[in-house]
Amino acid sequence: MADTPPEPEPPPIIVVLPDGQEVTGRLQERQQVPGTWLYKVAVPAWQNTPSGQVEPAWYVVWVQAPDRVKPVPGVSYDGVPTTRLPPPTTAQQILGERRPSGWVLQKLDGGRGPGRGVIHAVDCEEAPTGAPKLTLDKALDAAEQPGTRLCSLCSAAAELDPVLKGFDHGFDGEE
Repeated sequence: MADTPPEPEPPPIIVVLPDGQEVTGRLQERQQVPGTWLYKVAVPAWQNTPSGQVEPAWYVVWVQAPDRVKPVPGVSYDGVPTTRLPPPTTAQQILGERRPSGWVLQKLDGGRGPGRGVIHAVDCEEAPTGAPKLTLDKALDAAEQPGTRLCSLCSAAAELDPVLKGFDHGFDGEE
């Protein structure tokens, strides 16, 4: 039976610790996530054994690149396992990023009782921070209250108006 060759050692990489110190670790894996890359690195450390001895060990952690890692000059990282995000679909390229779903209610007049308010999409610049996110049913219920209007700056009016008024509104000469 033939011996299996040992796995190649992961390439060295400089890891920047939270206090700014730099230590040479080993780059085990790279993973692309929306907006950045994460690198799985092993950093040398020490551990206590059950017999009370202290021995070298590797501490493995995911860190954000390039903020927490630097390449070692002259080292190739071509062999490091790398997971990339799938390329955007044609629809995603045409339509762009999807906005988060849901709506929020901005209460006017101090928020006392049912009354005046504005319904915004959750990502609207005018939406109040910290307001609870409303489901479609809750947003429609709130929109039907007297004195509540739909924000026209964001997509709230465009999304909720057809549901409130019925999809046939405006067809067959109806207003």
